[in-house]
Amino acid sequence: MKTAKFGGSSLCDGQRVGQVIDIVKSDESIHIVVPSAPGKRFDGDTKVTDLLIALNNNEDVFDDIKSRYNAIIEHLNLDLDLSEEYDEIQKTVKNGTTLDYVASRGEYLNGIIIAKSLGYKFIDPADVIKFDENNKLKFKETLKLISEAYNNEPSVVPGFFGSNKDGEVITFSRGGSDITGALCAAAIKADIYENWTDVSGFFMTDPRVVKDAINIEEVSYKELRELSYMGAGVLHEESIFPVRKMQIPVHIKNTNSPKDKGTMIIPVSKLSPHSRPITGIAGKKGFAVITIEKARMNNEVGFARKVLSVLEDNSISIEHMPTGIDTLSIVVSEELLSDKIDTMIDEIKTISNADSIDVAHNLTLIATVGHGMVKHTGTAAKIFTALSDNGINIRMIDQGSSELNIIVGVEESDYENALKSIYNAFVDLC
Repeated sequence: MKTAKFGGSSLCDGQRVGQVIDIVKSDESIHIVVPSAPGKRFDGDTKVTDLLIALNNNEDVFDDIKSRYNAIIEHLNLDLDLSEEYDEIQKTVKNGTTLDYVASRGEYLNGIIIAKSLGYKFIDPADVIKFDENNKLKFKETLKLISEAYNNEPSVVPGFFGSNKDGEVITFSRGGSDITGALCAAAIKADIYENWTDVSGFFMTDPRVVKDAINIEEVSYKELRELSYMGAGVLHEESIFPVRKMQIPVHIKNTNSPKDKGTMIIPVSKLSPHSRPITGIAGKKGFAVITIEKARMNNEVGFARKVLSVLEDNSISIEHMPTGIDTLSIVVSEELLSDKIDTMIDEIKTISNADSIDVAHNLTLIATVGHGMVKHTGTAAKIFTALSDNGINIRMIDQGSSELNIIVGVEESDYENALKSIYNAFVDLC
């Protein structure tokens, strides 16, 4: 039994929606379909979600939105009229509503079309996906409600949103249809959660940087979590938790090439740790490193707590924290720092009496990830040698306590060269 989520690129127009309908109809084991809103049809096109968000400033945009959906309905030759839904959306927007409600209508309308095409039950996520007063997902209640609404009938559950106790629509972050799909898979105890997109799974590294990057046929939940967080954007990083709890494998598939193997994401890797040294390499730009130096720091009880309290007071989360005997380095997002940096440095100096504080900007973090790293001698040396041989200066090194990854910080200008260098050092071994 499967749950299948289809991304916006797989549902961007009538032809692509038709492909999705064919995929679902050819596989009777797909019990729940989770659609995203229509994505871009071509370079320079606008996603329907972005058109909806623009509605607050330009009501004329709604004509473009309606034409997108009407074209899909016409291509599928459906006996379906969405006039009432269009009117309700326009009326609600005019009367004033939340951005979450407006943004969610893309999935909602697409869900109605796909349910009609398949002859499946339509389940409104606002009825089954529930958030508390702090907009935090109510996991157990949501699974119960989805299961009851599904009731062993093939169903369509639009992605991306739910509601709070007052019935107000609440959305996940962008890409959140992946989370909806995972919740549906967990709720019905699916054997597999299929996530259909426009690529044939995960690649060993970013295919936009390394054109011939090899496909990863199998990856564990932990490896995926690390790679997704560091920028491998095939799957929303938060979507792993619902299926991980139920030990449900996730199969990444390509809507345009449904016969491709794709990538299977499984609870625990079945590969021998000796079979490959690494699984993948991913990078993420936009970081800064705050380095605090103080003599005999290691003997001062509570030093790190004092420093971290300043970041907490300024609502800044920590990405990584490499330490030395007399130094403490804190890696944070440049975006979060914005105009707070000068104030924070003053506060850290005051609270810690540091000898010096240095801030390095424009850092890129590159993570080399794999369960096999712990069993392969010289993995770290191979990474560092590859970077050194290509003239790339390493600004920071951090190895996860689980020995699942090694993270290096390099200048943003070295990002692509660093990614290619590490990939080329390992590709023949994988």
